[in-house]
Amino acid sequence: MLPEEQELARLESEQTILEDQVVTAEETLETLKVETAQFQRHYYQTVGRLYAELDRLVAQIARVAAGLEPDNDKAQVEAETAEQQAQKSAEESGLTEKQPQPPPEITPELKLAFRQAAKLMHPDRATSDAERKRRTVIMAKINVAYEKGDKAAIEKLIIEFGHDPEAIIGEDVSARLVKTIRRIAQLRRRLDEAQLEIADQKAQELHELMVTVSEAKTMGGEPLSDLARQLTQQISERKIELEMVL
Repeated sequence: MLPEEQELARLESEQTILEDQVVTAEETLETLKVETAQFQRHYYQTVGRLYAELDRLVAQIARVAAGLEPDNDKAQVEAETAEQQAQKSAEESGLTEKQPQPPPEITPELKLAFRQAAKLMHPDRATSDAERKRRTVIMAKINVAYEKGDKAAIEKLIIEFGHDPEAIIGEDVSARLVKTIRRIAQLRRRLDEAQLEIADQKAQELHELMVTVSEAKTMGGEPLSDLARQLTQQISERKIELEMVL
């Protein structure tokens, strides 16, 4: 076996290992996302709606108090803050629709990045059907990033395009070597990204709460049910308080 063939075999073995690692990392990431989403739905069904109701009553009480003291700046700020919290709680629990995000700002820098990407990757620059299909997929991603105002995503796609293993034509040893090297670099980047996303997912407050609740349940506890009872009691107290100030 020629040295080039030996190196190719070594790199292809490394590529296979990395592919398995990426699949495992992405599976872990998607499982975390699904489990967190399932817990989030359960959380809002169990206590989220109660928090929203409690915050709504607190906001009403604060607004009544602010109305009794129109010149009290502190009371006005407290009422506004309470109303914002009530709106946020209602949105999170699904009781009201979330306010749409403002459209992204189309900055000159974003436009420049888009033009650079389009000049480099536009399907019209393809010299074969396969290359046209590849470019069409990438341009679709660029368009989505532009619509979101995501300049960093466009710049990342430009970099990836220049290192895309699929751009290598040919099946001789030299071509396969270059393609494999590029694919390994691509896999390493994706593995690093997935591992960072996993760390970010685990660092989220909701995920930490999910772990805490799960650990408590294994010990025979029912923390969400206990919290729901506490919130129900507080809601009853706030209703009485609101009736007294009206």
